[in-house]
Formats: sequence, structure tokens, C-alpha cells
Amino acid sequence: MKTEDVYIDAVGVHLPDEWVSAQQAIETGLFDEDSVQYATELTGSYIAGDVPAVDMAVFAARQALERSGTDATALGFHVHCSASEQGPESFYPPGYVLRELGAHGVSSVDVHQNSDGMLAAFEVAVGQLTGAARASRVLVTAGENFSSPLIDRWQGFGTGFSASDGGAAVLFSDAGGFAALRALNSGTLPELEQWHRGEKSLLPHREPMGKAVSGSDMLEMLWYFNDEVIPLDKCLQMIRDFESDLMRRSLDDAGLDVGDVAWVLTANTNLQMMEQMKLEPLGLPLSRSNGVFARDFGHIGACDIPVSLDHLLASGKLSPGDNILMTTSGAGWVSTSAVITVLDLPSWAGTGRP
Repeated sequence: MKTEDVYIDAVGVHLPDEWVSAQQAIETGLFDEDSVQYATELTGSYIAGDVPAVDMAVFAARQALERSGTDATALGFHVHCSASEQGPESFYPPGYVLRELGAHGVSSVDVHQNSDGMLAAFEVAVGQLTGAARASRVLVTAGENFSSPLIDRWQGFGTGFSASDGGAAVLFSDAGGFAALRALNSGTLPELEQWHRGEKSLLPHREPMGKAVSGSDMLEMLWYFNDEVIPLDKCLQMIRDFESDLMRRSLDDAGLDVGDVAWVLTANTNLQMMEQMKLEPLGLPLSRSNGVFARDFGHIGACDIPVSLDHLLASGKLSPGDNILMTTSGAGWVSTSAVITVLDLPSWAGTGRP
């Protein structure tokens, strides 16, 4: 899908003050050393403690609005996305975020699409900015807090990553911004839906309170699917082909070649998988990806892409004309790719982390 007149006006990020290294987690018995070695050089996680995920989304949104000079009352639409649970059952996160921002009466939607949530929210934003709604400003927020007795952030998701906490926001405009969204494509591989469900019932999850999701729970679901339905090597090849096609479609829609890409931004996960699944199909080295710096952030669920983009801007690693390919995926199996082009550097670029 080629996109026109869709711009990123500002991004905002909130990362907790506490950062725990993988080595510290090993020393305190939270992380198995063999898992760390297998899990791809991710070095640690941000820990938010009792700060709710939606509050971190609000903090990030305020930063994005401040950087833009936009009042929350001027928003035309809001999309909130997440991978972790955001609050009590029946809680509506976008309503909370908008209330805290003072944005009365703004239309909103909640996208719970795990690690693919942010780019999926981008697709919703495109529809609001270019479709019948004709919204002029769309705010996308995300917040994650994996500090829950029901979750083992270090090993509860298998050996591919450790979960990290934080918030992120992206403000879109139809009137201009520091980057243009050039193209976006998404898709679903329903053949792999059961991969992250295993033999579990389709009725709502009803584990006793306080029971953590263990690494073995996740691995058992994956192993069941790979043993009984589709072998692991075939799953990985299906994903690689599927996502490579989405990335190349987005580049084609943007009128770009692979050689025109300055950076590839993906979820902060296993570096080996990032290289094999995302970069090798494009013929690009790992050094052109956020893998060279994002391993220190950990995997912040739906927040990874804005956090990496903010890092590139704040650390002075971007220049006008740079093309950035973004690609994420999530259980389901869902994937999205997008291409943005930096038009100009915002006033807050090159200032380091706030």
C-alpha cells in the first residue's frame, strides 16, 4: 500500500529508571545462563515496578505532543496498542490515556496485536488520515509493564527474548512532519495461529491467580505445534518467505530498492533470528539494523519501533533523506512492514536520551 500525505510529526518515549542486566538476573536466579547464551545477546530489561503500562503510554504521549507543539484537544483520532495486559478486565486503555491527556470526545480504538501492535496501529492511522474520516492528527500510543506475578519476564516467552517495560507514542499529521510514511503492508499467516496456542482451550484463560507463565508453558505450546502440526524448519521458512514478501512490497510501493535503505528496525529480539529472518532475505548486514543498539533495551512489546526510532534521532544517527524499513510480527501469525523517509531533523534530534 503506497501512502501519501501521511507524516510523523513527533515521537515520545518513556523508559523506567531501573534497568536490570541479564547478568544480574542470572545471579539472582531469575534467568538461566544457558538461556541467556541462546537468547541472542540481549543484555537486560527496564523494570517499571508498580507504574502501570497505560501511565507510561501517557508519559510518552505528553512528550510527543510537547515536541510537536500540539495540544491534545486538536487530536482527531487515537490508537492504543499493547502486548501486555493493560488493566482490569473490561478496562478500556484508550479512554484512560485520552482522559489523562485532556482530549475530550476524541474517537479511539484499542489494538491488542502484541509485538506487531505499533505498525498495525500505523495502518489504522493511515485510514483515519486519508480515508473518509479525514483526521488531521492521529496519536498512536503503547505501554508495557511485564512486572506481574502472572508473567516471567525473563523466561516466560521462551528463549527468544526478555521482556522489558516502557511507553511510546507516535503523532501523525496530514500537514507535515520530520518523516513521511511512504508505504505500509500487512498480512496474516493463519496456518500458524495454533503455534502460540498449542492444545489450549479456546475458552478464556483460567489459571489460578499468582501462577506465573513459565518458559516451559510457552515452549510446550511451540513444541506441540512443531511436533504434531508443522515442523519448526517449515514454520520458519514460511515466516521468512511471508515477511520478505511484505518488506519487498513496501519497498516497491515506496519506489525504493534495498540499497536505498539506511536502517531496518525490527522488534528487539533474538539477534540471530533477526539476521536470518529479516536481514538476510534482503541481503543486508546486521549492522544496518537496530540490533546493533536495541539489545540494551530488551523487548518492550509494542513499543520497540518508536523506541529505536527515537534512539536514532536522539543519538544523531539519522540524516534528511534516510529511508527506514520497519518490520514487526506477532503471534497469530501477523506481520507488518512500513517505510518512512526522513525529511528533516526535528529540534530535539541529537540531544541524547531525555
